[in-house]
Amino acid sequence: MKKAVIQTGGKQYLVKEGQTFDVELLNKKDGDKVSFEALAIIEGDKSEFGAPTLKNKVDAEVVKGDYQGTKVVSIRFKAKKRVDVKRGHRQRYSKIKISKIA
Repeated sequence: MKKAVIQTGGKQYLVKEGQTFDVELLNKKDGDKVSFEALAIIEGDKSEFGAPTLKNKVDAEVVKGDYQGTKVVSIRFKAKKRVDVKRGHRQRYSKIKISKIA
């Protein structure tokens, strides 16, 4: 089985063909095609590593263009000072499906 390492949104992902996963928001709509440069290709016991990237491309399709993840709540509290601040954040994601590792 062929696997590849791609980078998007400042993070690296180990992917294989047919895999669906979330990445940070891409400015694409549902059904759009996206391609990423491969940082590494792993096929069986053979591995190729780029410096920093390989010529191979990883093609993907945007399944869901823009949605929000679960809320993360951060709390700041100081005892006896009457200070308590509660903040929430919902990260925006895109769901992609890997179609081909060239």
